[in-house]
Amino acid sequence: MNKKISAAVASAALVLGSSAANAGIIIPAGEWTLDVNGNVNVYATFYDLDQQGSITGGIYVNEDDNAEDKTQSINTGLLPAWLGFTGTTRQNDLDVSFTISMQPNVSDNGATGDGNGPLWRQAFLTFGDKSWGSIKMGKDLGIFAGNAILSDMTLLGVGSTGVYGNAGNSGNPTTLGGIGTGYIYPAWKGQITYTTPNFNGFTAKVGITNPNQSATASVTTTHQDRFGVEGQVEYAFSSGKVWVSALSMDMTNSDGDDWDAEAIDVGVNFNMGNFGLTAYYYVADGYGTTLPGLLGATSNGSERESDGGYVQATYVMPTGTKIGAAYGISTLDLATGEGPSSMVDENKRWTIGAYHPLTKHLNLVAEYNKTESEAQIGGLQNETDSLSVGAGNRNFRRYCVLHNY
Repeated sequence: MNKKISAAVASAALVLGSSAANAGIIIPAGEWTLDVNGNVNVYATFYDLDQQGSITGGIYVNEDDNAEDKTQSINTGLLPAWLGFTGTTRQNDLDVSFTISMQPNVSDNGATGDGNGPLWRQAFLTFGDKSWGSIKMGKDLGIFAGNAILSDMTLLGVGSTGVYGNAGNSGNPTTLGGIGTGYIYPAWKGQITYTTPNFNGFTAKVGITNPNQSATASVTTTHQDRFGVEGQVEYAFSSGKVWVSALSMDMTNSDGDDWDAEAIDVGVNFNMGNFGLTAYYYVADGYGTTLPGLLGATSNGSERESDGGYVQATYVMPTGTKIGAAYGISTLDLATGEGPSSMVDENKRWTIGAYHPLTKHLNLVAEYNKTESEAQIGGLQNETDSLSVGAGNRNFRRYCVLHNY
């Protein structure tokens, strides 16, 4: 290893060892360029709970073992702590890259405080050329609803918290942001995806995704029968972008009942001066709510329809502080012949947030979130009011830029 590389690696180790997350570090390594990037987001959150009873599929914070209606936590927000490595090179007229990332926890409730392991959300390679597009192979964010979560202002904040905030995270809980209150989680999926070249702002992508086992809140396990198919068309212009994405899967439960799961969405992100506006809407059949496949069908395979969306307005003040307000809602309909129950009817959220750039890469964050869950049966409603204050950095946006989100 030559002196320049040694110095770069030493500098990287020094920065990564600090408590604040680093900016992307570029390390030349022969024919490759290595980008080391990451972030740490930490928030203190205070909860005020009004819980009337259990709602299957509802988003709310449960009272603790002593049935207290006020509680607190120190944890990450919607975005976990992140350490990523991306290598890029140009060989034989191809742009080639790989990305691997891990997401350590920043807190847990265990007696020793070290019981939670990291997540592993990314491991993929890409190759292509601007003349014909690119191919991605490996685990990365899903296509359907990907733009919805990446346009959510609570991505670098907290948003909703609740019973599904740690679903599938193996003891490393993140919050929900706007997941389940405006969009369905795109999830991290093994995939093979083709993305077209950029035609004066127009791009399209289509991919097959790994047939993951789906989330379920019933006694039956749900899984996919074939590759999922996801696609997106997007038009980006100087002040924003417009997109449409869709998804199709075949689902089966452990009783042998099967159904089709389909979803489509449309969104717009528009910026004019210091003002920003995002509007998003989705509709799904058999795909459920909040998490992929959650409550998408009854135990005998009868499909449930769902829809939702969110609107979000932001303004950057002369001080650089971005203030924003958002409202989101996700609804789930009963299947044909299904009677009212304690299953969720709608989850909705109001968010007011302030995000101040203390430095180029470090944000101070304050958010108020109110989340309400209503059951199909009348009169059953749970509410969570939360106030979060903390700090995080903005380097995850490097990922969004590098991967055309």
